[in-house]
Amino acid sequence: MHHTINYLALGDSYTIGEAVPLHESYPYIATQLIRQQKIAIHAPEIVAQTGWTSSELAEHLLKTNLNASYDFVSLLIGVNNQYRHLSLDNFRNDFEYLLKKSIHLANGHPEKVIVLSIPDWGCTPYAKEKNPAMIAVEIDAFNHVCKEYANQYHTQFIDITTETRKESHRLSSLAADQLHYSAETYLKWANQLAEVMIGLL
Repeated sequence: MHHTINYLALGDSYTIGEAVPLHESYPYIATQLIRQQKIAIHAPEIVAQTGWTSSELAEHLLKTNLNASYDFVSLLIGVNNQYRHLSLDNFRNDFEYLLKKSIHLANGHPEKVIVLSIPDWGCTPYAKEKNPAMIAVEIDAFNHVCKEYANQYHTQFIDITTETRKESHRLSSLAADQLHYSAETYLKWANQLAEVMIGLL
């Protein structure tokens, strides 16, 4: 009897797929891709909410009943810290805490924790009037923190930011709100995520 994989996805609006149906979010698409390889995996458990900052996610994790451990944990957080002009130092502390917590939840296996970089919402039509150049610089600074800790703790790191910068002018890559992404974009993230997960099995 093969073990059925458990996957926990931590994050914000990007993780729940704001403005698209839940099954079109990247954690759900990734599990579908894994099932297509004849691998048994439960529906993802998602702890994420639109608007959450890193500290709100951390706070919520303290109050959430989770399994003792998961086969995989993904983490995508930070866009709302940048959006609300919160300090990078606070994010640094939160992110390190969240990463350690993720490793703990992945049964102490850092290679089974997958950090996704923060998309650059400054490239979307929604942000036209909001100083996209400044947003890009700030997103890079937040992503630098994510990557630095991913390296330090030997977790996986997937860069989705570069792709969001190339694709965000294409309306089909965006949800109707012209700020969040469509299933087309989430599929690209999910492909990378599923590939990493399958590679580790």
